[in-house]
Amino acid sequence: MLETSAGLGQLITILIMATALGMDAFSLGIGIGMKGIRLLHVLRISVLIGFFHILMPLLGIFTGQYMSSLLGQVTNYAAGGLLILLGAHMVFNSFKAGETRMIDHRSLLGMLLFSLSVSIDSFSVGVSLGMFRSDLLLTVLAFGICGGALSVMGLLLGRRVSRNLGEFGEALGGVILMAFGIAFIF
Repeated sequence: MLETSAGLGQLITILIMATALGMDAFSLGIGIGMKGIRLLHVLRISVLIGFFHILMPLLGIFTGQYMSSLLGQVTNYAAGGLLILLGAHMVFNSFKAGETRMIDHRSLLGMLLFSLSVSIDSFSVGVSLGMFRSDLLLTVLAFGICGGALSVMGLLLGRRVSRNLGEFGEALGGVILMAFGIAFIF
């Protein structure tokens, strides 16, 4: 019974983190969607984001497991601190004014760069989760599905609403990561 509740707690934690990380793809997707985007590009970008949201935390988890073997008892503090820094960075970036993106999201290179840029923070979270020995398959699938799904929602929503909504999505994701970082430390 105790193992089942621990597994459920881990599942809920991973899903919340995956959603928080996907908020970056959601918020930036709104901006791209507002520029006008074809449904085919929505699909391509979302699949690439889902792929990178699987690859980056996977690499991060392996790195975190290695670091855990090196750091020992300091692991909780390092992982929590990393999440706090990443969350604070997301909140800070969400309020930067007047930043323009020069990447053409319709080209293959533009789609790859955009997908990688919104997925890079998944690496850091993967490092933290690797230190805690989280379930590998569950983690990467949750990150990939949430990243891809939230990017679809952001891109499609961007076709219909104003640009200001996207900034708050990234800030919310950052606050959630900071809260988990504090919880890992204490």
